Amino acid sequence: MMSEITVDGKLTLKKGASSKILMKYMDHATEILLHQTRAKCDAIMVGSNTIKIDNSFLTVRYVEGKSPLRVIPSSMADIPIDANVLGPDAPTVVAVAKKAPRGKVDAIRNRGVQVLVSGDDRVHLPLLMEQLYDQFSVRTMMIEGGPTLNWHMLHHCLVDEIRLIHLPFIVGGADTPSLVGGMHIEDESQMIRLILKNHYLCGSNLVTEYRVCYEGEGPGYPSEIKS
Repeated sequence: MMSEITVDGKLTLKKGASSKILMKYMDHATEILLHQTRAKCDAIMVGSNTIKIDNSFLTVRYVEGKSPLRVIPSSMADIPIDANVLGPDAPTVVAVAKKAPRGKVDAIRNRGVQVLVSGDDRVHLPLLMEQLYDQFSVRTMMIEGGPTLNWHMLHHCLVDEIRLIHLPFIVGGADTPSLVGGMHIEDESQMIRLILKNHYLCGSNLVTEYRVCYEGEGPGYPSEIKS
């Protein structure tokens, strides 16, 4: 998982705003890092809502290298039919549910895009990952998701590493999207633990890299807090 975030952990200026607004303030060296990471991966995944807002291409442009397979989970196949990711710049897979409207699915296929049925009522991400592994030889995948996709991928223990590009801004906003959304947790035992692997400056941006720990991995909690 790779994302740019503000100091207060926000992805955008406000709900419904494109992340491209904040990405304009990334150092060019960090933009190159982003595209280098894309070029090293077999696939890149972004949620359908992010596509609706950002209309990204998700291709490799600032460095030499092959653009990864673009993977878009869209349970009801409601991705805009004129979205850039449905264009010829790179191969694309759209994952849908069985209950997705046939007309929308056919319209996506007519753009020359492959469609995977990856669940009954909604896309089941673990199944989708198996399909990508078996049918498309995906071994490494970059997630540039919004808070909903990020939460579901973490919830299903499908994220190994997180790389964050820190932007020196505070935007605030109670409903401004942050790195991870989803359901509220009940207690600290449900927190997902991370281990800091690396941190460095890339141009003028701080970059931090974490390993994600599941099933009791990683550092535990202290038995008491001393003041």
